[in-house]
Amino acid sequence: MSTTTVRRAGAGAREWGGLAVLSLPTVLLGLDVTVLYLALPSLAEDLRPSGSQELWIMDSYGFLIAGFLITMGTLGDRIGRRKLLLIGAVAFGTVSVVAAYSDSAETLIAARAALGIAGATLMPSTLALISNMFADQRQRSLAIGVWATSFALGMALGPVVGGVMLNHFWWGSAFLLAVPVAIILLVAAPVLIPEYRAPHNGRFDLLSVVLSLTAILPVVYAVKRFAKDGLDTPTVAAAAIGVTFAVLFVRRQGNLADPLLDVRLFTDRTFSAALSVLLVGLVGVGGSLLLITQQLQFVEGLPPVEAGLWMGPPALMMVLAAIGAPLVARRVPPGIVMAATLALSLVGYVLLTQVNASGGVALMLTGFGLVYLGLGAIAALGTDLVVGAAPPEKAGSASALSETVQELGLALGVAILGSLATAVYRSRIAGEIPAGTPSEVADAAGDSLVGAVSSAQRMPAGWLDQAKEAATAGLNVAMSVAAVCTLVLVLLSGIVLRHVGVIGDGDGDTGERTASTPPVTETPGERRATGV
Repeated sequence: MSTTTVRRAGAGAREWGGLAVLSLPTVLLGLDVTVLYLALPSLAEDLRPSGSQELWIMDSYGFLIAGFLITMGTLGDRIGRRKLLLIGAVAFGTVSVVAAYSDSAETLIAARAALGIAGATLMPSTLALISNMFADQRQRSLAIGVWATSFALGMALGPVVGGVMLNHFWWGSAFLLAVPVAIILLVAAPVLIPEYRAPHNGRFDLLSVVLSLTAILPVVYAVKRFAKDGLDTPTVAAAAIGVTFAVLFVRRQGNLADPLLDVRLFTDRTFSAALSVLLVGLVGVGGSLLLITQQLQFVEGLPPVEAGLWMGPPALMMVLAAIGAPLVARRVPPGIVMAATLALSLVGYVLLTQVNASGGVALMLTGFGLVYLGLGAIAALGTDLVVGAAPPEKAGSASALSETVQELGLALGVAILGSLATAVYRSRIAGEIPAGTPSEVADAAGDSLVGAVSSAQRMPAGWLDQAKEAATAGLNVAMSVAAVCTLVLVLLSGIVLRHVGVIGDGDGDTGERTASTPPVTETPGERRATGV
């Protein structure tokens, strides 16, 4: 059958207004990842959770988001992405109120877990809807850059917002920020955001959902446990369970006519390479964010709010890259843009290997700013390549997979680079603990810099300086490993992705569709999903 090319109109004021609305829950999701960093002490004083309950209060949100992303991405493709977004907004706002007024640790853990599930409905919905609203590839790339910036901005604002809220209200007040965001979304989304659902809704395979959860959750748990306790038996067992169910999940998807995740997407070289860049790139960012935050507080002695404010300039670098990279990629191939910005990140990691324990704030923030510059570019262009490589009806599952990879990358970064830095610290400090030190003090001081700071008053004068030098050595080694990984990404982006043409040049997805591809219409009275 012959096909004629039909160009879809560029986005107008309605679409850009819709992007602003979609950015609100994206900022909120990023903020919710880090907002409890400062609230935990006052929360612990009020609810008195046990040590394990504290960990679950912090981790249950991330666990459930990672576990349900793929399921919710595909569910949005089936029932409607805007519908799922609005359902998730109602759920997120409601459960946030429950979390804010929790009167026990158990209630807060359950609320945080429910927030994770609700958050998993929001993340892929926002990104997939952007891919529908912005048919023109140039505009879509820029919109995804704004989306990526929104999430990073939320993460950067989390500690600052948490500190401000704690200064004026109680620890639960930070959760209530979700309520006005949910209300705005419920009012504005039906007006500004078009609905989209896949044209051919197949059967939703519940067994695939179970297999995906039993594959992802044990792996995420193993990664987080490894970061805290090292390579012990429960960590190995959880990883083995996750890998086993992952194999079963992939096999089942290959045999289904309507899979939860279309594994054939991985046969696309651009799709797989972009996912790899996102995964490994986020490993470096996750580890460096953890270690630099600790360095600012425990080595440089900055209070948490001030340390959070110092992270503002690097976050600005990411904003500039996430917005600027899609614009540059209109004239320079995306693979080259990603390789060039990752090369700057490589320089940043090299600078971080030179940080010392005495007055290294300027060097540290310069290096981290360059690291964030590369993050902004790969978050915008890498995500765009992943979503653009998938057909429109698979945009939800492709978006979910992109976000799952990034969540896993952050967790792996904390686990691998954090554990490496801790191992260096322990090896350096082991011979420096004075003889006769009480065992509980020696154990705390020899375990981590946090323990050394808390035990400093019971140690000889000047000993804490040695602990700070050992922790800084751990940072230097971890950043050396991140630099090597980033060098690999520079080569991967420049070589494997070199075939991708400049944005909007007519190669690949150009924002056009053929007349043989029928537009997907909404229910009567709703706007066409294709925007034609």
